[in-house]
Amino acid sequence: MTFDDVRAFALAWPEVKDGTSYGTPALKVRKKMLARLKEDGDSLVLPGVPQDERAMLVETRPKLFYFTDHYRDYPIVLMRLSEARGADVEPLLRRQWRALASKRALAAEERG
Repeated sequence: MTFDDVRAFALAWPEVKDGTSYGTPALKVRKKMLARLKEDGDSLVLPGVPQDERAMLVETRPKLFYFTDHYRDYPIVLMRLSEARGADVEPLLRRQWRALASKRALAAEERG
């Protein structure tokens, strides 16, 4: 996968917009970060992943998921896009989208 692949499905969701964060391409919902491309150009920064879940992901799929000391105290996991499939990215991204989206956007999405 690439960041453009992630953009393609995320921009179809209500309230998702292109943006930047720390000088890298990002996706935002209501001006809050949904995800961003890390400076290495291959890693996706995914907020909204509790530390216990992150530990499980890193332990069970270390080629795909990792984190650095910088993110140790934050509910964030890093995902290597070169190792990812849509089925890896979409559930984590959608969960964060649901946490950031307005009630109106959530209702519109449920109506289809």
